[in-house]
Amino acid sequence: MAPADRRTPDFPLHLDGRGHTATTDPDDHIRDLIEQVLFTSPGERVNRPSFGTGLLQYVFLPNGEPLATATRAAVQGALVQWLGDLIEVRDVAVVAEDATLRVTIVYLVRATQSLTSATFEKAAP
Repeated sequence: MAPADRRTPDFPLHLDGRGHTATTDPDDHIRDLIEQVLFTSPGERVNRPSFGTGLLQYVFLPNGEPLATATRAAVQGALVQWLGDLIEVRDVAVVAEDATLRVTIVYLVRATQSLTSATFEKAAP
């Protein structure tokens, strides 16, 4: 299969400069999938009521080590459940500052055996 055939639609869905659906490479696609798991609240997806982590609700809870531990466990559990066939989660770091949540994931891409780190940031609505 040629590398061009392995491209998938980019997230969030948008048009490229030619007016076609924008695509991305496999590594960025995995990053996009992680972002979707992190910032989707359970119950948002039709026919997948447990999909996601509901991370944005943690921004408003009292900050401290118990919350950080629970958040890391929720993130790791959701990533293993929904993306465990694509990645192996090595580390999860979660920081809540004011109304912004920053999550850093270190993961191994199973298909290529490449170790990758990605940081995601989201302000609470």
